[in-house]
Amino acid sequence: MSGHTDAGAQGGDRPLRVVVIDDHEVLRAGTKQVLETTDDIVVVGEADTWDTALAVIEQHRPDVALVDIQLAGRNGIDLARELMADHSDTRLVILSAYDDDSFIRRAFEAGVAGYLLKTMPRNDLINAIRAVGMGTTVLDPAVSARLAGANTLVEVAGAPRLTLREQEVVALVADGLSNKAIAIRLGVSTRTVEGHVNHVFTKLDLESRTELVRYVLTNGLPPAPAAPAGS
Repeated sequence: MSGHTDAGAQGGDRPLRVVVIDDHEVLRAGTKQVLETTDDIVVVGEADTWDTALAVIEQHRPDVALVDIQLAGRNGIDLARELMADHSDTRLVILSAYDDDSFIRRAFEAGVAGYLLKTMPRNDLINAIRAVGMGTTVLDPAVSARLAGANTLVEVAGAPRLTLREQEVVALVADGLSNKAIAIRLGVSTRTVEGHVNHVFTKLDLESRTELVRYVLTNGLPPAPAAPAGS
């Protein structure tokens, strides 16, 4: 996840409103302190249990909920699933000590907007929350690094093949970059990137960046065209 967003982009001058949900008081306090070192993010609530989390989100209707994966016998993935049904305007990000692929896959299946590790540097965490507020799906760099080698995962039988440029774009989407950041990285226009992303959605029968990240986590990068004979 690269720091590619602009401060204050969410809602113009309105700060990004975040709630922090973790059953460890010290970690909650530390996360809040990190996020509030910038003027464009404000922590509007905290919670340490499932029930308190639901109440805090109902009360504050935050833009982003930052949630630990373990909550006193229940888990943040199930909370994400419930929130997607009742509070779809709040984008949920898992902040966890666990980097197991099965947890990450289940989290995206539940509809989370990101999966970050508690070892993430503070500036990267701030940039990730900003990106989520702008509608981007985010992944911890350690997870993204594994995705870069995801071709070792099982290939979906009959999966449509992507062009090499489409593969590049998919890899950068999985790395958490916005269309604008991808355009800068590849030296093309944002409109060109949007076209590639839309073509990928059509080829893979997907509807969102979150679904695309989940696809890559499960299957690896879709295959590129076979090289021409004699090349």
